[in-house]
Amino acid sequence: MTALQALQTWLPRRWRSSPEIEPALWRRVVDAHPFLLELAAPDQDRLRTLAGHFLQEKEFHGAHGLPVDDHMALTIAAQACLPLLHMSLPSGRAPRSAAELLVWYDDFVGIVVQPGAALAQREVTDSAGVVHRYREALAGEAMDRGPVMLSWEDVIHAGGAAERGANVVIHEFVHKMDMRDMAMGQHPDGVPPLFSGFLGTVSESAARLHWQQTMAAQFNRFREMVSMAERFGEETPWLDDYAATNTAEFFAVTSEAYFVHRARFGQEFPELLPLYDGFYRSAAIRQTAPPA
Repeated sequence: MTALQALQTWLPRRWRSSPEIEPALWRRVVDAHPFLLELAAPDQDRLRTLAGHFLQEKEFHGAHGLPVDDHMALTIAAQACLPLLHMSLPSGRAPRSAAELLVWYDDFVGIVVQPGAALAQREVTDSAGVVHRYREALAGEAMDRGPVMLSWEDVIHAGGAAERGANVVIHEFVHKMDMRDMAMGQHPDGVPPLFSGFLGTVSESAARLHWQQTMAAQFNRFREMVSMAERFGEETPWLDDYAATNTAEFFAVTSEAYFVHRARFGQEFPELLPLYDGFYRSAAIRQTAPPA
Protein backbone atom coordinates (compact mmCIF):
# COMPACT_ATOMS: atom_id res chain seq x y z
CA MET A 1 0.00 0.00 0.00
CA THR A 2 1.38 3.40 -0.99
CA ALA A 3 1.42 6.39 1.38
CA LEU A 4 -1.41 7.96 -0.66
CA GLN A 5 -3.50 4.79 -0.40
CA ALA A 6 -2.90 4.62 3.34
CA LEU A 7 -4.00 8.25 3.70
CA GLN A 8 -7.24 7.49 1.86
CA THR A 9 -8.26 4.90 4.45
CA TRP A 10 -7.92 7.50 7.21
CA LEU A 11 -10.09 10.09 5.49
CA PRO A 12 -13.87 10.20 6.05
CA ARG A 13 -15.48 8.10 3.34
CA ARG A 14 -17.19 11.02 1.62
CA TRP A 15 -13.79 12.67 1.02
CA ARG A 16 -11.98 9.66 -0.37
CA SER A 17 -11.15 9.38 -4.03
CA SER A 18 -12.31 6.25 -5.80
CA PRO A 19 -9.50 3.77 -6.49
CA GLU A 20 -8.94 3.05 -10.15
CA ILE A 21 -10.05 -0.35 -11.44
CA GLU A 22 -8.57 -1.55 -14.71
CA PRO A 23 -11.36 -1.29 -17.35
CA ALA A 24 -10.59 -4.69 -18.90
CA LEU A 25 -10.71 -6.38 -15.51
CA TRP A 26 -14.01 -4.71 -14.64
CA ARG A 27 -15.47 -5.72 -18.00
CA ARG A 28 -14.39 -9.31 -17.42
CA VAL A 29 -16.20 -9.43 -14.07
CA VAL A 30 -19.39 -7.79 -15.34
CA ASP A 31 -19.58 -9.96 -18.46
CA ALA A 32 -19.43 -13.13 -16.36
CA HIS A 33 -22.50 -12.21 -14.32
CA PRO A 34 -25.84 -11.68 -16.10
CA PHE A 35 -27.30 -9.75 -13.16
CA LEU A 36 -24.43 -7.23 -13.39
CA LEU A 37 -24.51 -7.09 -17.16
CA GLU A 38 -28.19 -6.07 -17.15
CA LEU A 39 -27.56 -3.05 -14.90
CA ALA A 40 -27.92 0.33 -16.58
CA ALA A 41 -24.62 2.06 -17.39
CA PRO A 42 -24.89 4.60 -14.51
CA ASP A 43 -25.53 1.76 -12.07
CA GLN A 44 -22.53 -0.16 -13.38
CA ASP A 45 -20.39 2.94 -12.89
CA ARG A 46 -21.67 3.42 -9.35
CA LEU A 47 -21.09 -0.25 -8.56
CA ARG A 48 -17.55 0.03 -9.88
CA THR A 49 -16.94 2.99 -7.57
CA LEU A 50 -18.36 1.08 -4.61
CA ALA A 51 -16.27 -1.98 -5.41
CA GLY A 52 -13.14 0.16 -5.56
CA HIS A 53 -13.78 1.58 -2.10
CA PHE A 54 -14.63 -1.90 -0.82
CA LEU A 55 -11.27 -3.21 -2.05
CA GLN A 56 -9.58 -0.27 -0.36
CA GLU A 57 -11.09 -1.18 3.02
CA LYS A 58 -11.16 -4.98 3.08
CA GLU A 59 -8.38 -7.56 3.31
CA PHE A 60 -8.52 -10.86 1.44
CA HIS A 61 -6.90 -14.02 2.73
CA GLY A 62 -6.67 -17.26 0.78
CA ALA A 63 -7.03 -20.42 2.85
CA HIS A 64 -5.03 -23.61 2.28
CA GLY A 65 -2.51 -21.78 0.13
CA LEU A 66 -5.11 -20.34 -2.30
CA PRO A 67 -3.69 -17.19 -3.93
CA VAL A 68 -6.33 -14.41 -4.19
CA ASP A 69 -5.64 -12.33 -7.29
CA ASP A 70 -7.20 -9.06 -8.44
CA HIS A 71 -9.86 -10.81 -10.50
CA MET A 72 -11.00 -12.92 -7.55
CA ALA A 73 -11.09 -9.96 -5.18
CA LEU A 74 -13.02 -7.78 -7.64
CA THR A 75 -15.48 -10.60 -8.39
CA ILE A 76 -16.32 -10.78 -4.70
CA ALA A 77 -16.33 -7.00 -4.21
CA ALA A 78 -18.76 -6.35 -7.07
CA GLN A 79 -21.28 -8.88 -5.75
CA ALA A 80 -20.86 -7.79 -2.14
CA CYS A 81 -21.57 -4.18 -3.10
CA LEU A 82 -24.57 -4.91 -5.33
CA PRO A 83 -27.08 -4.77 -2.42
CA LEU A 84 -25.71 -1.33 -1.43
CA LEU A 85 -26.22 0.25 -4.83
CA HIS A 86 -29.41 2.21 -4.07
CA MET A 87 -29.61 1.95 -0.31
CA SER A 88 -29.82 4.61 2.35
CA LEU A 89 -27.56 4.64 5.38
CA PRO A 90 -28.78 2.70 8.44
CA SER A 91 -30.14 5.97 9.83
CA GLY A 92 -32.29 6.41 6.73
CA ARG A 93 -30.23 9.34 5.46
CA ALA A 94 -29.24 9.31 1.80
CA PRO A 95 -25.47 8.92 1.36
CA ARG A 96 -23.45 11.97 0.32
CA SER A 97 -21.19 9.63 -1.64
CA ALA A 98 -21.38 5.99 -2.65
CA ALA A 99 -18.48 5.12 -0.37
CA GLU A 100 -20.52 6.05 2.72
CA LEU A 101 -22.71 3.00 2.11
CA LEU A 102 -19.86 0.75 3.22
CA VAL A 103 -20.90 1.63 6.78
CA TRP A 104 -23.20 -1.39 6.43
CA TYR A 105 -20.08 -3.58 6.44
CA ASP A 106 -18.19 -1.73 9.15
CA ASP A 107 -17.91 -4.56 11.67
CA PHE A 108 -15.20 -6.52 9.86
CA VAL A 109 -12.17 -6.24 7.60
CA GLY A 110 -11.18 -9.77 6.65
CA ILE A 111 -12.58 -11.96 3.89
CA VAL A 112 -11.33 -15.54 3.92
CA VAL A 113 -11.52 -17.31 0.55
CA GLN A 114 -11.56 -21.10 0.69
CA PRO A 115 -10.80 -23.16 -2.45
CA GLY A 116 -14.06 -25.07 -1.91
CA ALA A 117 -16.60 -25.73 0.80
CA ALA A 118 -15.29 -25.50 4.34
CA LEU A 119 -16.07 -28.13 6.94
CA ALA A 120 -17.30 -26.72 10.23
CA GLN A 121 -17.73 -28.65 13.46
CA ARG A 122 -21.25 -28.16 14.85
CA GLU A 123 -22.75 -29.03 18.22
CA VAL A 124 -26.49 -29.08 18.97
CA THR A 125 -28.26 -30.06 22.17
CA ASP A 126 -31.71 -31.55 21.64
CA SER A 127 -34.76 -31.21 23.90
CA ALA A 128 -33.71 -34.29 25.87
CA GLY A 129 -30.32 -32.76 26.65
CA VAL A 130 -28.42 -35.03 24.29
CA VAL A 131 -25.50 -33.32 22.54
CA HIS A 132 -25.17 -34.04 18.83
CA ARG A 133 -21.88 -33.26 17.07
CA TYR A 134 -21.56 -33.21 13.31
CA ARG A 135 -19.59 -31.63 10.47
CA GLU A 136 -21.28 -29.26 8.05
CA ALA A 137 -20.02 -28.27 4.60
CA LEU A 138 -20.27 -24.50 4.18
CA ALA A 139 -20.18 -22.46 0.96
CA GLY A 140 -19.93 -19.34 3.09
CA GLU A 141 -20.26 -18.01 6.60
CA ALA A 142 -20.63 -14.54 8.11
CA MET A 143 -19.41 -14.17 11.67
CA ASP A 144 -20.79 -11.53 13.98
CA ARG A 145 -18.11 -8.83 14.38
CA GLY A 146 -15.80 -11.14 12.50
CA PRO A 147 -14.73 -12.04 8.98
CA VAL A 148 -16.72 -13.41 6.08
CA MET A 149 -15.75 -16.81 4.69
CA LEU A 150 -16.52 -17.71 1.07
CA SER A 151 -15.95 -20.78 -1.08
CA TRP A 152 -14.31 -19.72 -4.34
CA GLU A 153 -15.77 -22.80 -6.03
CA ASP A 154 -19.24 -21.37 -5.32
CA VAL A 155 -18.33 -17.75 -6.02
CA ILE A 156 -16.94 -18.54 -9.48
CA HIS A 157 -20.21 -20.23 -10.51
CA ALA A 158 -22.39 -17.26 -9.57
CA GLY A 159 -23.29 -16.53 -13.20
CA GLY A 160 -24.92 -19.92 -13.69
CA ALA A 161 -26.39 -20.08 -10.19
CA ALA A 162 -28.38 -16.89 -10.85
CA GLU A 163 -30.96 -18.86 -12.83
CA ARG A 164 -32.01 -20.61 -9.62
CA GLY A 165 -31.82 -17.39 -7.60
CA ALA A 166 -28.64 -18.32 -5.76
CA ASN A 167 -25.60 -16.22 -4.85
CA VAL A 168 -23.31 -17.07 -1.94
CA VAL A 169 -21.65 -13.64 -1.75
CA ILE A 170 -24.91 -11.73 -1.48
CA HIS A 171 -26.20 -14.29 1.03
CA GLU A 172 -23.32 -13.76 3.46
CA PHE A 173 -23.24 -9.98 3.13
CA VAL A 174 -26.99 -9.76 3.74
CA HIS A 175 -26.32 -11.68 6.95
CA LYS A 176 -23.87 -8.91 7.84
CA MET A 177 -26.62 -6.33 7.39
CA ASP A 178 -28.95 -8.43 9.53
CA MET A 179 -26.28 -8.63 12.26
CA ARG A 180 -25.63 -4.91 12.32
CA ASP A 181 -27.89 -3.98 15.24
CA MET A 182 -27.43 -7.21 17.22
CA ALA A 183 -26.25 -7.21 20.79
CA MET A 184 -23.36 -9.51 21.71
CA GLY A 185 -24.58 -13.09 21.99
CA GLN A 186 -27.73 -12.57 19.94
CA HIS A 187 -28.50 -14.30 16.67
CA PRO A 188 -29.68 -12.66 13.43
CA ASP A 189 -33.46 -12.66 13.10
CA GLY A 190 -34.07 -11.61 9.51
CA VAL A 191 -34.94 -8.02 10.42
CA PRO A 192 -32.24 -5.55 9.32
CA PRO A 193 -31.97 -2.04 10.80
CA LEU A 194 -34.96 -0.02 9.62
CA PHE A 195 -35.63 3.69 9.88
CA SER A 196 -38.65 5.80 10.73
CA GLY A 197 -40.50 6.51 7.49
CA PHE A 198 -39.70 3.12 5.97
CA LEU A 199 -42.57 2.46 3.55
CA GLY A 200 -44.58 5.22 5.20
CA THR A 201 -44.21 3.97 8.78
CA VAL A 202 -44.12 6.58 11.57
CA SER A 203 -41.42 5.05 13.77
CA GLU A 204 -38.60 2.50 13.81
CA SER A 205 -40.76 0.12 15.88
CA ALA A 206 -43.61 0.43 13.39
CA ALA A 207 -41.19 -0.24 10.54
CA ARG A 208 -39.88 -3.32 12.32
CA LEU A 209 -43.38 -4.61 13.00
CA HIS A 210 -44.40 -4.17 9.36
CA TRP A 211 -41.27 -6.03 8.23
CA GLN A 212 -41.80 -8.87 10.72
CA GLN A 213 -45.45 -9.37 9.81
CA THR A 214 -44.79 -9.38 6.06
CA MET A 215 -41.81 -11.70 6.34
CA ALA A 216 -43.53 -14.08 8.77
CA ALA A 217 -46.42 -14.64 6.38
CA GLN A 218 -44.09 -15.37 3.47
CA PHE A 219 -41.73 -17.50 5.54
CA ASN A 220 -44.61 -19.66 6.77
CA ARG A 221 -45.94 -19.98 3.23
CA PHE A 222 -42.52 -21.10 1.99
CA ARG A 223 -42.11 -23.62 4.81
CA GLU A 224 -45.50 -25.06 3.93
CA MET A 225 -44.44 -25.39 0.28
CA VAL A 226 -41.25 -27.20 1.30
CA SER A 227 -43.20 -29.51 3.62
CA MET A 228 -45.76 -30.35 0.93
CA ALA A 229 -42.99 -31.11 -1.57
CA GLU A 230 -41.14 -33.37 0.87
CA ARG A 231 -44.16 -35.20 2.30
CA PHE A 232 -46.60 -35.37 -0.60
CA GLY A 233 -44.46 -34.95 -3.71
CA GLU A 234 -45.86 -31.58 -4.69
CA GLU A 235 -43.83 -29.16 -6.80
CA THR A 236 -40.44 -28.29 -5.32
CA PRO A 237 -40.09 -24.57 -4.54
CA TRP A 238 -37.85 -22.55 -6.84
CA LEU A 239 -35.54 -21.39 -4.05
CA ASP A 240 -33.23 -23.56 -1.99
CA ASP A 241 -35.18 -25.11 0.89
CA TYR A 242 -32.42 -23.86 3.20
CA ALA A 243 -34.56 -20.72 3.30
CA ALA A 244 -37.01 -22.65 5.47
CA THR A 245 -34.40 -23.05 8.26
CA ASN A 246 -35.31 -19.81 10.06
CA THR A 247 -36.24 -16.20 9.31
CA ALA A 248 -32.60 -15.07 9.07
CA GLU A 249 -31.84 -17.64 6.38
CA PHE A 250 -35.13 -16.84 4.64
CA PHE A 251 -34.10 -13.17 4.46
CA ALA A 252 -30.65 -14.04 3.09
CA VAL A 253 -31.82 -16.60 0.52
CA THR A 254 -34.68 -14.46 -0.79
CA SER A 255 -32.34 -11.47 -1.00
CA GLU A 256 -30.03 -13.52 -3.23
CA ALA A 257 -32.92 -14.09 -5.62
CA TYR A 258 -34.07 -10.47 -5.44
CA PHE A 259 -30.72 -9.29 -6.84
CA VAL A 260 -29.78 -12.01 -9.29
CA HIS A 261 -33.19 -12.91 -10.77
CA ARG A 262 -35.60 -10.10 -9.96
CA ALA A 263 -38.24 -11.12 -12.53
CA ARG A 264 -38.67 -14.63 -11.15
CA PHE A 265 -38.42 -13.35 -7.57
CA GLY A 266 -41.32 -10.98 -8.26
CA GLN A 267 -43.41 -13.87 -9.56
CA GLU A 268 -42.62 -16.13 -6.61
CA PHE A 269 -42.77 -13.50 -3.85
CA PRO A 270 -44.93 -10.55 -5.02
CA GLU A 271 -45.55 -9.51 -1.40
CA LEU A 272 -41.82 -9.29 -0.69
CA LEU A 273 -40.96 -7.22 -3.78
CA PRO A 274 -42.24 -3.86 -2.40
CA LEU A 275 -40.76 -4.68 1.02
CA TYR A 276 -37.30 -5.30 -0.43
CA ASP A 277 -37.59 -2.33 -2.78
CA GLY A 278 -38.31 -0.18 0.27
CA PHE A 279 -35.13 -1.43 1.95
CA TYR A 280 -32.64 -1.97 -0.87
CA ARG A 281 -33.84 0.90 -3.07
CA SER A 282 -34.77 3.41 -0.39
CA ALA A 283 -32.40 6.14 -1.64
CA ALA A 284 -33.60 5.75 -5.24
CA ILE A 285 -37.26 5.80 -4.16
CA ARG A 286 -36.74 9.05 -2.22
CA GLN A 287 -35.05 10.68 -5.20
CA THR A 288 -37.97 9.87 -7.51
CA ALA A 289 -40.81 10.52 -5.06
CA PRO A 290 -43.00 13.55 -5.94
CA PRO A 291 -42.76 16.49 -3.55
CA ALA A 292 -45.27 16.50 -0.70
